[in-house]
Amino acid sequence: MADRTVVHPRSLIEEQPSVVTRWQLGWRAVGIMTLFAMIGVGDYFRRFEGSGWHLAYVWSASLFIFFAVLSLTRRLLVATIFLTLLVTIVIHAAAAKHQAMNMSVHAYDLVFYLSSTSTLSFLWASYRAQLILLLAALTLFAIALAAAYALDTTRVRRHVAIPMMLAFAVATGWTAAMKGERRHTQQYWEDLVVSTFYSSMPETIETLWRGQLIEAADAAPGPLFTVPTTCSTAGKRPHILLIHQESVVPPEYFPQLGYDKRVDAMFRSGDGSLRKMRVETYGGASWLTEFSILAGVSTYSFGGMRPFVQSLMAGRVHDTLPEALARCGYRNTVIYPLSESFVSNGKFYRAAGIPEIFDKKAQGAKTANERDHFYYGTLLNLLSSHIESSDQPLFTYLITMSAHGPYLQPYHPEVDVPGGAPGTLPEMHEYLRRLSMARMDLEDLKRQLAARFPGEPILLVQYGDHQPIATRHYLGYGNVNAAEDVAITRGSPGFLTYYSVEGINFPMPRLPEVDTLDVPFLSTVILQSAGVPLSDSYLERRRLMNLCMGRYDGCPGGAMLKFHRRLIDSGLVQAR
Repeated sequence: MADRTVVHPRSLIEEQPSVVTRWQLGWRAVGIMTLFAMIGVGDYFRRFEGSGWHLAYVWSASLFIFFAVLSLTRRLLVATIFLTLLVTIVIHAAAAKHQAMNMSVHAYDLVFYLSSTSTLSFLWASYRAQLILLLAALTLFAIALAAAYALDTTRVRRHVAIPMMLAFAVATGWTAAMKGERRHTQQYWEDLVVSTFYSSMPETIETLWRGQLIEAADAAPGPLFTVPTTCSTAGKRPHILLIHQESVVPPEYFPQLGYDKRVDAMFRSGDGSLRKMRVETYGGASWLTEFSILAGVSTYSFGGMRPFVQSLMAGRVHDTLPEALARCGYRNTVIYPLSESFVSNGKFYRAAGIPEIFDKKAQGAKTANERDHFYYGTLLNLLSSHIESSDQPLFTYLITMSAHGPYLQPYHPEVDVPGGAPGTLPEMHEYLRRLSMARMDLEDLKRQLAARFPGEPILLVQYGDHQPIATRHYLGYGNVNAAEDVAITRGSPGFLTYYSVEGINFPMPRLPEVDTLDVPFLSTVILQSAGVPLSDSYLERRRLMNLCMGRYDGCPGGAMLKFHRRLIDSGLVQAR
C-alpha cells in the first residue's frame, strides 16, 4: 500500500502578517525615537526650566517618571511617549491656564476642576474650547500609549528598570532639597511650568490622603453655625478703612537699630499701645495675610497647598469679613496697586464679598509702587463721593506699596527724610527712609480725614502684612538674599508685625488683652471694634481668641481643628 501524505487545506494558504506585526518596532527604531524625544525634551528644559539644581531637579523627576513607566510596562517606546506627551500637555495646559487665570498648572487641578459637576459646568460655560482641547489631548494620549504598547517589541528587564527608578527617586528628593523651596510666586510664572507641576505632586498627594483641602478634626461638638440674613441697624455704623501696610514692621522690634523715633507713632493704636500681630509669611506672599484676614482662617491649615489658598478657596469660604459687613449695609471696595489679575486677587476679592476693585489702571497709576499719598488720595476721593451720594457706611481695603522691596536703590531720592543711623546696613537704611515717607503720608491722611469729614465716624485699622527682607540680617540670615531662604520657624520673631486700631470722630474701641494676635483673628477684632453684630462663627472666633490668648495655629487641644470641622459641617467652608 502506497504512503499517503495528508495535507491540511489551511497550509495551502500563505500566512499574511497582521497589521500589528507589519508595524512592530524593534530596538533600533525605538532607540532612535527615544533619542530624538529626549533631545527635544532636554532642549525645552534647557531653555525654560532654569539652571543648576533646578534643571537637575526637573531632569531627575522626569527620569523617575520614565523609569517608573518602564518598570511597569517593560516597553521603552511606551515610557518615551508617556514622558514626552506628559511634558507637552503640561506645557500647553499651563499656557492656557495662564491666559485664562494668570496661573500655572497644578497637579491638584485634575481633582479640583474635574471632581464636581459645578466646576465642570463652570469650565464648560467659561472655557469650553480649552476644555475640549484638553479632553482631546488626553484621548490622544491614551490612544498613543495603547498603540505604542501594541507595536513596541522591546522588553526591558525589571531588575534593570526598577533600580534606575529608585535611583532617580532618590535623586529627585536630593535635587529638590538642593534647589530650595518653591518661590512664593512660582505658580504664577510663565516658565518653570514642568518643575512647578512636579513639585505640586507631593502636596496634592498629601491633600488627597487628608481627604480635604483644610485640616480639620473628624468630629466636633457644638451646634452648626448659622449666618443671619439681616443685621441690626441701630445707630450709625462707622466707615471702616483697612490699610494693608506692605512690608511694614515696627523698627523698635530691633533694639540695635538707630532711626528717627518719630516713626514709632505710626504703629500706635488710638489708646497709645503697640499691638503685636503674628503673620504667616516672611518677605513676600502678601496674599497669604490677605486671605487670613478676609477669610478668618489660617493658611497653615492648608499644608503644602497654602500658596494657592486664594485661587483654591475663591467662592468656597463664606461668612467672610466683607460678607459680614455687607449684611450690615456696607459698600465694600478695594484700592489695589497692581492689576487685579495679579495672583488671581481680583477673583478672590469678588468671591469674598468685595465687588468694587480700583486697581492700577482704574486709579491711573503710572507705576505699581506709587507713594502712599497717591493711594490715600484715591481713598479720600472715594469717601467724599460716597458720602455725598449715599447713607451707607463704606468699607475700603487699601494696599500700599512704598515700603515694598527691593531696597537697592533710593525710593524717591528727591525726598529728604531720615533713614538709619550711621553704620546701618544699606538695605535697612533705605527701608527706614521709606518708613519715614510712609509715616508722613499716614499722618497727612489722618489730618485730612478729620478735617474733611467732621461728622462721619471712621474706624481706621492698619497692619503690617509681613516683614521686609531687609530684616533678615537682624534675624541671623544675613548670608542669604532671597526671602524663601530665610528658614525661620513659626515661633520666630521674623513673623511679628503689628496692627493698630483708632477712631476718627469715633470712640476708641477696647482691644483684646493678648500679647500677640495671630492674623486670622484680626477680622474678629475689626467687626467687634466697629460694633457690628457677630455671627455664630465670629462669636466662636472671639471665644477662641480669648481662650487661646490670641494664638490660632498654636491653640492647644486641637481647638482650631474642631472649629474647622464646624465650619465645614455648617457649609461655611467647602473643603474639597
